[in-house]
Amino acid sequence: MDPELLERITARRAELDELEERLAKELAEVRAERDELAVAERVLERVSEQPVDECASAVPVPGQVGGRAVMLIPHRAPDAEESTLPSDYQRIHAAVRQAAGPVMARQVGEMLGVDVRVRGKLEPLRGRLVRLAGRGWLRKLPDGRFTTLLCPGTLPPAAVRYGVTGAPPVAVGAV
Repeated sequence: MDPELLERITARRAELDELEERLAKELAEVRAERDELAVAERVLERVSEQPVDECASAVPVPGQVGGRAVMLIPHRAPDAEESTLPSDYQRIHAAVRQAAGPVMARQVGEMLGVDVRVRGKLEPLRGRLVRLAGRGWLRKLPDGRFTTLLCPGTLPPAAVRYGVTGAPPVAVGAV
């Protein structure tokens, strides 16, 4: 046998093995994303089946969609109370409200007793803060800090998107 030809065959086989490995990884990622989209579709179907008034006034209840826990966080309306939030979100909101000023996710984590040195513990908290900001319960400042006070004349993008009107700004959760 020709050693050069054998070497070329071996090199090509190695290239194909590498390609097969890379494609298998991409296929797994595509399948995972497709599964996530299926979950999102089911959540969207469930949400769209609820009357608008029910969505705004109901206390969110954890549910299961595709074996995953799903919690609907209501958009803040002018008459909405903090008690409409799930208990863990109420604790987060209260911690931000009790702070002397705008706070970073790490500071909120410290107030709640979360191990802020572990990124895996801090990132879910940051996600909840962002979700509360997106629903109008908190305000996320450009520097990444969170506050409960809305500046006059401003509403979070999600509030505008869902038709929340600009009621006079108040401290969220103030008595």
